[in-house]
Amino acid sequence: MTHVYNDPAEFKDDVIRGFAAAYAPYVDRVEGASGFVRAGGPLDGKVSLVVGGGSGHYPSYSGVVGTGFADGAVLGDLFASPSAEQVYRVAKAANGGAGVVLAFGNYAGDRLNFGVAQERLVAEGIDTRIVFVTDDIASANPDEQHKRRGIAGTFTVYKIAGAAAEDGADLDEVERVMRAANAATYSFGVAFDGCTMPGADQPLFQVEKGQMDFGLGIHGEPGISSAPWMPAKELAAKLVQTVLAERPEDASGRAAVVLNGLGATKYEELFALFGDVADLLRTAGVELVEPEVGELVTSLDMAGCSLSVTWLDEELERYWVAPANTPAFRRGNAVVSERFTTRRTVVDDVAEAVTAEASEASIASAVIARKAVAALNAAVEQHKEYLGQIDAVAGDGDHGIGMSRGSKAAAEAAAQAEGGVQTVLGAAGAAFGDKAGGTSGILWGLLLDGVGKSLGNAEEVTAARLAEAVRESAVNLKAFSKAELGDKTMLDALFPFVDSLVAEVGRGVALPQAWRTAAAVCVSAAEDTASLSPKIGRARPLAERSIGTPDPGAVSMGLIVTAVGEVLGDAEPTR
Repeated sequence: MTHVYNDPAEFKDDVIRGFAAAYAPYVDRVEGASGFVRAGGPLDGKVSLVVGGGSGHYPSYSGVVGTGFADGAVLGDLFASPSAEQVYRVAKAANGGAGVVLAFGNYAGDRLNFGVAQERLVAEGIDTRIVFVTDDIASANPDEQHKRRGIAGTFTVYKIAGAAAEDGADLDEVERVMRAANAATYSFGVAFDGCTMPGADQPLFQVEKGQMDFGLGIHGEPGISSAPWMPAKELAAKLVQTVLAERPEDASGRAAVVLNGLGATKYEELFALFGDVADLLRTAGVELVEPEVGELVTSLDMAGCSLSVTWLDEELERYWVAPANTPAFRRGNAVVSERFTTRRTVVDDVAEAVTAEASEASIASAVIARKAVAALNAAVEQHKEYLGQIDAVAGDGDHGIGMSRGSKAAAEAAAQAEGGVQTVLGAAGAAFGDKAGGTSGILWGLLLDGVGKSLGNAEEVTAARLAEAVRESAVNLKAFSKAELGDKTMLDALFPFVDSLVAEVGRGVALPQAWRTAAAVCVSAAEDTASLSPKIGRARPLAERSIGTPDPGAVSMGLIVTAVGEVLGDAEPTR
């Protein structure tokens, strides 16, 4: 249970404020963003490592900002990717002029948001690379390592990359070293009980009494298999044997070993376990190099732990043992490299959007657009607990919370936006993506913004133009997400809706009725996703558990288009 909080919706902001107050000698808070850079600003001429992901994992990510480690950290809401805007702002503030590496665990929302931020940075002349960590051996087979999640091995990979950047390596070298560290890192974890979000009265998942769940995720995803409770010696054997099963043939035998606690498993328990882990590793011919035991990548109050092994060569070992000085991790006597003698001044020149003048017809339609976004928010609020429950079956249970944050921000932005349909939907989309974060945030943000751009601020909104705008935005969204129909995502409800809407409008059916018919098709398609097996996203490693439960993104899509249909039914036919 999470006991200390004010408003659960503001928990992340309260955490960031407190962290900034506690560690001012280490970090500067980035204005207008949920993140930090090193105190004093970026070092001129140094490659900058920016790490990030959802909050709830301290000391990842803000706790490792400092000498010999990260140059910046960006935090999303609990277990949700930071938005592209947040990533962009922190990375720009951390840029020392030698390029930026964006690093995160391999999760769909992070890949989408960090990818959009990378495009913006590159467009402004900031050479930006992306390296995501794939150490969780429970989440995909050895021949599909690119599909594996990033769990506690992220700590080791970030540490090695940060040391390389501190040593003066150029951008190509830092990227190469980081990829090598990721390829050499393998992790496997166990959960004894689930974690609880602030304000919630139930954990995201529960482990049956007397059982253990193996293969857990760090966002509260349950494990992939269960076993009866076992003593530390047997648990150590299970963890070690599973990790060593993927030992590379050319591994030197020297390894960085991390036994990570997930939040509620105490240090004494970890030490009791590590004694057996160390004995088993040494018996298997592994030489432990500067092992770490403790809370390094947590999951709020989850009870559990994970074992990470990074196989070292001479180069990786040199960077692993290098000094570091951060709020949460200190090793040796870390000093700033003499290669970097000055701080770089970063100018915040984020341009304000210029809105085209709107026609009277578009302004009139914008009134309905505001009501539609408000209805979207109301539908999400009404069903957010249910959305969280079905998401928790095979995911992390945060879909309802994230959609609530995003839709509320979208409704507020739409209400305040003045002008035509494009302006209103563009403001709603930007706010949705920024506040929701994660996969749903960026996808709904792009969907709303895309419809607005297609409609524009000048022409009258007709049924045919609206149907085409929705179709065009959906097609662009599918291309951006790289998901396919049948992957068990929101697209499996969106495209049946689009096809029905376009067909009904094409037959001359009035927009309110056409939309309602399409909404019914959408709801039915969302229900049908229960039979599908997820092929992407956090639910993929737990595909069998997901079967029988509809995709939460598809369900929320059905709820939203149904609510919007009611708004269109109340509107004047000509609008």
